[in-house]
Amino acid sequence: MNAFFDVRAAKKPVNVSINSDLLAKAKELKINLSATLEAALTELVNARQHELWKAQNKIAIETYNQLVEEHGIFSDDLRNF
Repeated sequence: MNAFFDVRAAKKPVNVSINSDLLAKAKELKINLSATLEAALTELVNARQHELWKAQNKIAIETYNQLVEEHGIFSDDLRNF
């Protein structure tokens, strides 16, 4: 899946607030916080962008599905299954 952002963009330092016990456990387990947050944000951004795209294209999708329901698709006569 293509990312909805420039994966080559420069890294930028940020401040975040995290439960102190959770942070201690993560450090103890040698969990890379930056990589973990970036992976989670990538997944969340991609999911939200996908939802947004579907919402923006809802009418076109419904129209296409209606056309397929009424008329089928061009390859209906060519399929063997």
